[in-house]
Amino acid sequence: MNDFNFYMKECHKIAKEKGFWSKDRNVGEMLMLVVSELGEALEAHRNNRFDLLQKDGFPDELADVFIRMFDMCEGLGIDVESQIMWKLNYNKIRPRLHGKEY
Repeated sequence: MNDFNFYMKECHKIAKEKGFWSKDRNVGEMLMLVVSELGEALEAHRNNRFDLLQKDGFPDELADVFIRMFDMCEGLGIDVESQIMWKLNYNKIRPRLHGKEY
């Protein structure tokens, strides 16, 4: 069974092989690359491109978001799986809408 650690290591390995880590990475740039993938996902959704395994379709663009995130987390040494579990447990004790109106 695959887990976060597998995906993080695989995404980071491929990114390194493709030269994305040949120099120090800028965290702001990496975050904006994630944002750009989200923008591409929005455009795919707006254009009704929902087919699985379609290049530049909505599912493909969402996969790109995770690939960028997994690569960044592995490259920065962030154990995102543990962090997600911590945050899920924290969110269980938060009030409705986290105490906000919306």
